[in-house]
Amino acid sequence: MSETNYLFVYGTLLNKANNDMSQFLGQHAMLVGKGYFYGELYLVDWYPGAVKSKQATDKVYGTIYKISEANLVFKVLDDYEGVQEGLYDRVLMDVFIDADTVLNCWVYLYSQPTSNLKRIDSGDFFKL
Repeated sequence: MSETNYLFVYGTLLNKANNDMSQFLGQHAMLVGKGYFYGELYLVDWYPGAVKSKQATDKVYGTIYKISEANLVFKVLDDYEGVQEGLYDRVLMDVFIDADTVLNCWVYLYSQPTSNLKRIDSGDFFKL
């Protein structure tokens, strides 16, 4: 598996979420810019979950960071995202900065069923 130090976030890790974990990320990463990937966004509880989509019209919007101290940061974030518990998987995906610029980024994808969850049609957690 190829490695990257880029991370795409779309929910509680966004800077505007303004919580301990988003602040932790901000202290250990450099903001690259906004982006999106082909996916669907759902409201799981007080936090969102995203899954992949093959439809170009299905987009999840968020922010791309370049991580420093990747081993430390991903250990902390994997715990926060419940990777060991099977709540999310950290996967490498193509994230678009614009139509012509793509970065290979780590993304936490929701790994539970979404059939009973409310879809966030905007693809933006802060635009429910």
